[in-house]
Amino acid sequence: MAKAKHPKTNAVRLLEAAGIDFATREYEVDENDLAAQHVADSLGEDINRVFKTLVLRGERTGLFVCVVPGSCEVDLKKAAVAAGDKKAEMIAMKELLPLTGYIRGGCSPVGMKKPYPTFFHTTATDFDAIYVSAGVRGLQLEIAPDALIAFVGAKVADLVKD
Repeated sequence: MAKAKHPKTNAVRLLEAAGIDFATREYEVDENDLAAQHVADSLGEDINRVFKTLVLRGERTGLFVCVVPGSCEVDLKKAAVAAGDKKAEMIAMKELLPLTGYIRGGCSPVGMKKPYPTFFHTTATDFDAIYVSAGVRGLQLEIAPDALIAFVGAKVADLVKD
C-alpha cells in the first residue's frame, strides 16, 4: 500500500519518524475566526473531537501545555493542580511563537521548541480519533488520542470549567 503524503510540518515529520498512524485534514482558514468551532465546522466534525492546544505558566512550575476540547474553556485552577502548582495563567500571545515555534491557531502539542509538561483533558480518550493542530493554520492531525498522549508523554486530567 502506498504511504499517504502529508504536508510537511514539524509535527508531521516527528509523527512519521516515530511510525505513528495519523491523517492530515486541511480546512479553509479565516483570519478573523481562528476559533475551534470554525475548524470543527470546516471539517464537518464534532467540536468535542477538535482539541485546542493552550500554553500556560505555573507560578512555580513554569510553562506547561493543556489540550482541551474546542467547546470548552480551560479552568486555570484545575490546570495548575494538574501541573503541580497553585496558580497558573495563560501566556501572553506575543510569547507563543518564541516559546513554542507556533502561532495562534496553529499551535500543536507535537514538536514545540522544547518539551513542556503536557496535559490532555479526560474526554480525549473517549474518542477513537481526535483532531489537533498539525502546526500551521489550515491543517489538523486526525490521530488516536492514546498514541498522541503516549508520544508527547502527556498525562490525562480534568482541565476544563464545569
